[in-house]
Formats: sequence, C-alpha cells, structure tokens
Amino acid sequence: MSQTNILLEAGTNELEIVEFHLDEKDPKEGVYKGYYGVNVAKVLEIIRMPKVTEMPEVRHKSVLGAFNLRSQIIPLVDLSVWLGKERASSTEEAKVVVTEFNSVNTAFLVSGVNRIHRISWEEVEAPNAYVSAITNNSVNGVVKMDGRIIFLLDLERIVSDLNPQLALRLDSKVDWSGSKGYRALVADDSTVIREMIKSLMQKAGFHVEAVNNGKEGWERLTSIKTRCEKEERPLSDFVHVVISDIEMPQMDGHNFCRRIKEDPLLKSLPVILFSSLITDKLRHKGLSVGADDQVAKPEISYVAQRSITLIEKYAADAQAAGHGHAAAVHHPD
Repeated sequence: MSQTNILLEAGTNELEIVEFHLDEKDPKEGVYKGYYGVNVAKVLEIIRMPKVTEMPEVRHKSVLGAFNLRSQIIPLVDLSVWLGKERASSTEEAKVVVTEFNSVNTAFLVSGVNRIHRISWEEVEAPNAYVSAITNNSVNGVVKMDGRIIFLLDLERIVSDLNPQLALRLDSKVDWSGSKGYRALVADDSTVIREMIKSLMQKAGFHVEAVNNGKEGWERLTSIKTRCEKEERPLSDFVHVVISDIEMPQMDGHNFCRRIKEDPLLKSLPVILFSSLITDKLRHKGLSVGADDQVAKPEISYVAQRSITLIEKYAADAQAAGHGHAAAVHHPD
C-alpha cells in the first residue's frame, strides 16, 4: 500500500486513515458491522489471509500465529478477539492489515477494508470511559462520518500489551542524580502512556506537567506566555522543554510544534516529538515544523537525556547572543 500520507504538508493538523470493518456476532441483529481506522502512516500494506504458522507460548489468544512476508516473520493478531468480540462468518474474504511502527511489524486480521479518508484532527474526539471499556482500552479517537462512527485504534497500546518488552522504561545504567529539576510540558493523548512518561521523567529529575493533546498544550503555553509578558518574567520560570506525541485529537504534535516555533517568545523552547511515527520516511515532517529532536517510542531515557542537553544548549546560545538575562535557565525553588 502506498504511503500517500507522507505527501501531506506537515503542520496542517490533517491525517489520513484507513477505514476497515469487523463483522461481529450480535444477539439482536445477527451481524453487527463495527467500523475502525488506523493512521495510513502506520500501514505497510493490506493483503489477503496468508498461511499462518502457530507460535509457541503466545501471551494472548488473539495471536493466531505468524506468517512470512518477504523474509520477515510477522505475528498475526485477530482484532475481533483482542477487542473481546466474536467475529461473524462472512462471504467477504477477510483482509490482513500489515503495520509498522516503533520499528516493529504486526499484522491485524479484519473482516474487510473500506477506503482511505483525509480528515482534520479537529474532527477526532477523545473516547469516553464507556467506549474505552467496551474496546479493551484500545481506542484513542472517535470520528463521526457519513452517519457512522469510526473508532481509531491505539495500535501502540495493543502491541505493547502483547509484547511487554516494548513498554517505556528508564535505562537503569544512567545516573539521574545530577538532574537539575527542569520543567517539562508533556502532551500525549493516551492516559497510560502520558502517566508513564510523567512518572519516568520525574524519576529522571524533571518537574512534569502533562496535558491530553496539542490543543491543551498550546492553551497552556499561551497562558504561560501571557503571564511572562505581564510579570516580565523569563519563560524558563515556568517551562524548559516540550515533549509531544504526534497523533492526538484536536491538535496533533506537528501542528503544536509549528505554532511554538512560529511564536516570537515560545520559539526559544526546545521541542521533542516522541512518537511511534518517527521513521526515516516521516522524519522530514518533524524537521519541517522545527522540532529540535524526534525520538521513536519507547526510548524515554534518550528523551530525558536530550531534554537536558537541549535546555542547556538553548540557554548557552542565548547568553552568547547577549540575552542571558532573559533566557537563562531558572530552576524551581
């Protein structure tokens, strides 16, 4: 499948999603068609059902086995089983969506693939508690379109649950005792990931404020900017670095970063994009909106280290330019 999404201009707050469906058994209707979607940027291709070989010691019953695709062994996950649904038999030939993110390939069995949609992140709503509960906490966005609801799947959550080695963790070999208590603003729409980033960054010596998406992050920075100007205080009294996911409802990380880097005051903030979408094919998007660094999940230790390096570099550059009184790093009391 062609990566059409990489042609989109970065920072426009748009994305393209592949819509597919699951035919689920329903006691009342017989068969219920559930609609789901994933970011095109994570989809390598869509194929017919391959020959699958069982895998020993699988962690979850949704893992049907693995198959060989161009010399790569790829695990196949029955999405219906993962979501706690019972897949209904159909005359339609099942499809397999092969994905790649976080340098990991995983395939998902679905009933059929519909089409690709280009939408704005403003159209994506965060799932409520009920939706999260009935989808095994595997949905991170809801889109209402043409009289139906499309649930955007949190593939990172699914894959990390199936493979705990992909979870975020700090490198135990790094000595964080010398950290200086810098302030980080973290934006991530996943409650689980957001709290993990916050906890791990705190262990690395940071004071962390976390928000649910880029829109909330931008509103928070705008508030900080107003206070800085009103009280004639440096930005570093409130925040030293921004760490942002890319895929988020309302405002994505690319748009969030572009707004920061286009603002006369806020552009002095280092911005690190921390996402499963950081790949060689897509890295140019982060560069085009001015991101200071881009780190693929789950490398949280590198994020903490790069945050410190960038904060100190920005402060040194400002002092060298003769603006040290306004941009020097201020540490929390």
